Parts: sequence; structure tokens; C-alpha cells
Amino acid sequence: MIVTAMIETPKGSNQKFDYDPEEKCFKLSKILPAGMAFPFDFGMIPETRGEDGDPLDIIVISEGFAFPGCLVDCRVIGALQAEQTERNGDKVRNDRFIGIPEVSHLFSEIRTLEELPEMITSELEAFFKNYNEQAGKKFKVTGRLSAGEAAKILKR
Repeated sequence: MIVTAMIETPKGSNQKFDYDPEEKCFKLSKILPAGMAFPFDFGMIPETRGEDGDPLDIIVISEGFAFPGCLVDCRVIGALQAEQTERNGDKVRNDRFIGIPEVSHLFSEIRTLEELPEMITSELEAFFKNYNEQAGKKFKVTGRLSAGEAAKILKR
């Protein structure tokens, strides 16, 4: 399945940006601690909504760097199914979809999450766990979804 991702936070950034639809611009939402940075471009899938009320999240695995607001057509190869515990104790499902840019050279042959090197997938899981801990939240990966399973969620 191909989706258009809107990049909010570029790969390598230690600053987290969120798109503010009312202001129609990007807003700095947090600064990560020293030594912590986004491993790949991170953003959202416009016109979708997750359990947390926000658009569905997507991490874009690419050899390049994008910028906030950049639209990237991505092949969804799967998702990290996750449960997030907020600071107040409320639990919400907050999956991270994983996409490969249609124009990627390095990752052009990857069609499924299983084809992505295990080290990348494990590092993504560790990053999101640590990232949420810094915000006083808990992030638990409850499963890895195939490309087909991820597509079914996106079609809803």
C-alpha cells in the first residue's frame, strides 16, 4: 500500500516538531536530551486518526534526509503495534507505521517488515521506548504487523 507521509521531524534531529493544523505550520514540541536523535524521518499520515486522536504516526526508512512539511510517497512495509501509557496512567494504542520512500535506492527491494534488517527494527523499538520514557510515558511494542495487516488498519 502506498501512502503519503508528511515529515514533521527530520532524521538526525534532536528537536521534535508537530504540525499545528489551526496555525498551518510546524511547532517545536520538545527537545530531546543530549545524545538522543530521531533515527529516521518521522511524521504522520494526513487524513488519518489514531486512538490518541492524532493522525497515525509513520517512520520513513530512507538513505536521505527530508525536512518538516516534506511530503513523501511511501510503501508501507508494516508497523510496530504499540500500547502507550500516558503520564496519568491512561493506556492508548499508538502504532508506528513503517514506510519506505517510493524513490529510495538503498531500500528499493524491501517490501515487508521481515525484509528490513532486524537491527533497524530493534533499534526503532528501543528508540520509541526511550523517547517516551523521556516524556514520562511508557511505550510497549505488543507486536509487529505485516504489510497486509498495516494496510487493513490504514483502510479503516
